[in-house]
Amino acid sequence: MLVEKMFEAVIAFIHSLYPGKETIPLHEPCFAGREKEYLAEAIDSTFVSSVGAFVERLEQTICVLTGAKYAVATVNGTSALHAALITGGVLPGDEVITQPLTFVATANAISYCGALPILLDVDAATLGLSADALEAFCQRHTTVKDGACFNKQTKRRIAACVPMHAFGHPCQIDRIAEICRHHHLLLVEDAAESLGSTYHGKHTGTFGDFGIFSFNGNKIVTSGGGGMIVTDNADAARLAKHLTTTAKVPHPWQYEHDRLGYNYRMPNLNAALLCAQLEQLEKILAKKRELAARYAAFFQAAPDMKFIAEPPGAHANFWLNTILLPDQTQRDDFLAQCHRAGILCRPAWNLLHTLPMYRECQRDSLENASCLAERLVNLPSSVRT
Repeated sequence: MLVEKMFEAVIAFIHSLYPGKETIPLHEPCFAGREKEYLAEAIDSTFVSSVGAFVERLEQTICVLTGAKYAVATVNGTSALHAALITGGVLPGDEVITQPLTFVATANAISYCGALPILLDVDAATLGLSADALEAFCQRHTTVKDGACFNKQTKRRIAACVPMHAFGHPCQIDRIAEICRHHHLLLVEDAAESLGSTYHGKHTGTFGDFGIFSFNGNKIVTSGGGGMIVTDNADAARLAKHLTTTAKVPHPWQYEHDRLGYNYRMPNLNAALLCAQLEQLEKILAKKRELAARYAAFFQAAPDMKFIAEPPGAHANFWLNTILLPDQTQRDDFLAQCHRAGILCRPAWNLLHTLPMYRECQRDSLENASCLAERLVNLPSSVRT
């Protein structure tokens, strides 16, 4: 009975945050700036595909925002991750370390390279890849030879590590970066959900060799569909742009392509939308933190429902506010009651090793990931206007 009363109180509180809404989505975009103006400008220019002034403006804006030296706009976050891994030298038959608590696109991008994911546990506090788990795996199961890391069990090269900043909360990326340097692993940060998040004052996505962002319709700012690669390496940036533009050799009229490329460049039309969105990012981030503070204060009085706060040293964008319930049964009951009340909460993604295409992946105990996945709920987190 006490649990039922608590669930009712949470549902009432969420309805009070979004008054007048019969259905409350998980995260809807907010278009309150110059979106229509910039879209009309792009249309009037006739440059609506992958060449145009807004694409260039967007890449420059992302560099200023994140502190990265170079940015390459792509059609979505998955393509950005795929292109970053290929640019970084991941080859068919290689292995790439990542985490099981992430959207399937993280592992899919690894698989697109012909590489095999290795799944290591997450940190209970940050929800991202555990630096302890990474260090333990590297010490026990890897060896470095001729400047490359090899898996003692499979004899394959481990080419890269892809940690993900879950729901906008930075993982222990400084430690992860140091471990990767020590073990000669390419570090590609999946910062798809963490635009605007920093760790010890440094923007997520800029600790590794590459970082990637997503601007899908449910992200903190959106271009409808879009992604971004960031890096401080000029040669890598040039190669990433080349690969994502079908590897076409520049020429006024000839169509020469010097290697396998991908049609991954963001259209100017999408970039126009995102440029307008980014002009509002500072205001959006402030409103997101205000909403997170209200959730945090409310759940202090609900001892059986733990609100996920930002980790020490982090300044999170609070893309999706998250709570943990005592067990899976209560989580499922809570989700059912919320949906009946028109509140579209969601659980965590199915852990990667439970999906048929990733069941055979090498992995550690995944103890934290399994515990979190059974109890986690994302709450409505749209910007309140």
